[in-house]
Amino acid sequence: QVTLVESGGGSVTAGGSLNLSCAISGDIHPTYCMGWFRQAPEKEREGVSIIDEYGDTGPPDSDKGRFSISKDSAKNILFLQMNSLKPEDTDMYYCAADAGCGRILGGPILPRYRGQGTQVTVSS
Repeated sequence: QVTLVESGGGSVTAGGSLNLSCAISGDIHPTYCMGWFRQAPEKEREGVSIIDEYGDTGPPDSDKGRFSISKDSAKNILFLQMNSLKPEDTDMYYCAADAGCGRILGGPILPRYRGQGTQVTVSS
């Protein structure tokens, strides 16, 4: 059974930083894409960042360079470093994995694997 557990969310003031982590357990195929998306109640899901099996990341303009995704494959941990946070970044952030990166970045079909989310709140 695959489980993804996010941590690192919290409340910060605008301009602050947070580093989200996602601990992954279970067997995920090594070719799977990993990433983060965010969603608030009553809002459409929005892809934040992805990293594929080769370590390539996207999308190219991931929040205008403020967000950076990385992974520690040996420890099965996915990270999202978020800098220069803005109030509009307030959301629930979810870690996800899927055979295709597209499902992580958006669309009506949710990624195959996803965590319970970690709340990020940015005050002005």
